[in-house]
Amino acid sequence: MALNKSASPWFRQAWPWFLVSLPATAVIAGFITLWLAVESDDGLVADDYYKQGLALQRSIVRDHEAARLGLAAELRFDGGQIALSLSSNDSAAPATVFLRLVHPTRPDMDRAISLIGDNGNYTASTDALDGRWQVLLEDESRAWRLTGTIELPAETEVRLAAQKPVN
Repeated sequence: MALNKSASPWFRQAWPWFLVSLPATAVIAGFITLWLAVESDDGLVADDYYKQGLALQRSIVRDHEAARLGLAAELRFDGGQIALSLSSNDSAAPATVFLRLVHPTRPDMDRAISLIGDNGNYTASTDALDGRWQVLLEDESRAWRLTGTIELPAETEVRLAAQKPVN
């Protein structure tokens, strides 16, 4: 009987390399994931979450004040122009209101706009905006606020109304 000496060594076979490549790929992916976790900034995590909770409680008081005054606003975006119509049951409209457009995930894109108007009608200009925005409207003394969301440029108008307090 003759032995078959034509068999090649293991490292010249395809199957051992295929079987080694599966765990090697997992190890490489693990190192890439570790590198991404160390190098990337997680901007959504807050160090002062307790202070933010206290600020949330104060902002609820501002919502209640807006409901007490019966405030409602119509906000229109037309290219780079913003038009605001503010109505109230109780008091005269302030001369200046502040509009904050907050991007849900990227704080570097947030906008703060001062709207100056007369008799509840306000105008301002801004650069063209795109995407989903949280809208915050407040007076100069920050006694009240109105909130809402808008998807620009698909939506061009948003109605902001004070929420009735839940008891």
